[in-house]
Amino acid sequence: MATDAVPPAEELVTLHGVTVLRCAPGGPPLDGESAALDLIGDAGWRGAELVAVPVERVPDDFFRLRSGIAGAIVQKFVNYRLRLAVVGDIARHVAGSQALRDFVYESNRGNQLWFLSGYDDLAERLRPAG
Repeated sequence: MATDAVPPAEELVTLHGVTVLRCAPGGPPLDGESAALDLIGDAGWRGAELVAVPVERVPDDFFRLRSGIAGAIVQKFVNYRLRLAVVGDIARHVAGSQALRDFVYESNRGNQLWFLSGYDDLAERLRPAG
């Protein structure tokens, strides 16, 4: 099975030694702190180090930085020492916002939050250097 195949339900996978909770597109939206805490709890219970959320589960308000939703969600993940990857095409969101484009660029330079086009990109990001 290709790594870009989307799981029908939440799935725990190990990519290059990192335990990843791959979320299904049909699950509840990641639309605020409460949703983040639910996802963090599930990931923690399963022993995940990183949560990969398909863009289908991320509401448009997340990408409007002024809403504060992205900041609140990311802060919860930081507090619980859990990494987050938003997986999928966000081109329409970044096209209209220089601030979001900068946020995505800076996030992808770090290790806490990534915006990736697919699960193959996630696997590549987790591949050890060398």
